[in-house]
Amino acid sequence: MASPELAPTEQANLVAPEVAQRPFRILDRVLLYGTFSLLLFGPLAFGAVYPWSIFILEGGAALLFLLWEWRQASSSELSVTLNALFVPMLVFAGLIATQVVFGLSAYRYDTVSDSLLYCAYGVLCFLVVQSLRRTSQVKALAVIFCSYGFAVALFAIVQSLTSNGKIYWVHELPRGGWIYGPYVNHNHYAGLMEMLVPIPLVLCLTSYVRGNRRVLTAFIAVLMASTIFLSGSRGGMFAFLVQLLLLGVLLGRRKSLRAALTAGVVILVVIGLLTWLSGGEAVMDRLASIQGETKAELSGGVRLTIDRDGLKMFAKKPVLGWGLGTFPVVYPQFGSFFTDKYVNQAHNDYVQLLAETGGLGVLTMVWFLVLVYRNGLSKLGHWTSDVNGTVALVALLGCTGILIHSFADFNLQIPANAALFYVLCTIAAGDTQFGARRRVRQPAGNTLIRDMQGWAEHKDERSTS
Repeated sequence: MASPELAPTEQANLVAPEVAQRPFRILDRVLLYGTFSLLLFGPLAFGAVYPWSIFILEGGAALLFLLWEWRQASSSELSVTLNALFVPMLVFAGLIATQVVFGLSAYRYDTVSDSLLYCAYGVLCFLVVQSLRRTSQVKALAVIFCSYGFAVALFAIVQSLTSNGKIYWVHELPRGGWIYGPYVNHNHYAGLMEMLVPIPLVLCLTSYVRGNRRVLTAFIAVLMASTIFLSGSRGGMFAFLVQLLLLGVLLGRRKSLRAALTAGVVILVVIGLLTWLSGGEAVMDRLASIQGETKAELSGGVRLTIDRDGLKMFAKKPVLGWGLGTFPVVYPQFGSFFTDKYVNQAHNDYVQLLAETGGLGVLTMVWFLVLVYRNGLSKLGHWTSDVNGTVALVALLGCTGILIHSFADFNLQIPANAALFYVLCTIAAGDTQFGARRRVRQPAGNTLIRDMQGWAEHKDERSTS
């Protein structure tokens, strides 16, 4: 028996849910790509180290969060996705709030200023967790980040070959510096690439790209990796080699000959590109200087001296430290060598965290990192063919590079690099199952979908009778 035609009102009710959800889908895209646009903006704005770029980063994060709240208020449901890292983040925020409220900071203004930056990092991490849910989004972001990394690396090479001592050939550094790419400090450029290179490098070893796309992705990885060496950052070179070693261990465990050959070709092409671009001399000179620099540091070099002075700062206030962001203010009291230069950072992110936030801050950091690696490693079982494992591996390799580099530099004091690092940590620790069917909780008052399902069942019964 044929089923009766639907009345116009019934047809309108069936179309209504799709039409009603369209504005929210647009808002979700704005939130997702707006958040990642801020992350991509930071490196191009000299690492977001100037007040105007910090304002854009913080203001942009605040506006996106308000947009997310408006989206939640406008919809008929409240949906919040949690992440294992939110708890240690809130604990760390409580520590900093204690420093400010109880006057424990050596310079309250700097602590408040840095705490606003950390709030922006937290908001960006929160928005990524709420917005990044589908495999199609992961694929789109992979293309965006590969293209972005390729463009930045190519720009860095061209600028270094035609350098006039200015960033973008127009911005002159008031205090000087060793520029590379859009960064004042070449070490921080290397830090950015340590987080971006794993994206094309891992991708070209998976089953998601084949043929010409695999070759193109491998070429992008080669170009980006070569600039780490061309930048002259010894810490960046060492961190990248550690990343390659870890990736090699994973490949060895999978016993994948094709993947191993691909990785070997990538390494050989990197070496060839370095030799062609610089004759190998500049890179070899930087590598050869490691031994001499190490001897100088062990016999009283500047960086290790600052580290020892930082430990003295910690011994003076071992529980909550001197206050977030106060290292350059407090350090002159503990400096054990003469210099006419301004010591603005510890050149060791761990020592600086210890001095500024004390033992409680470091314990919170350890808790944070344990969750990152525990949750991330649990998803690596089939990383060459499972998008969840691929995403986790990319994020873990990027985080590992920065954490290794942080023993000899201060990448996590650069807002652009710090924001990207914390987002990668959040992605690695997340329990989002890309490609899995997500269950959406419907509000109690919304019966439209249930009515549609009931009508469909009724229609099937009548058509078979």
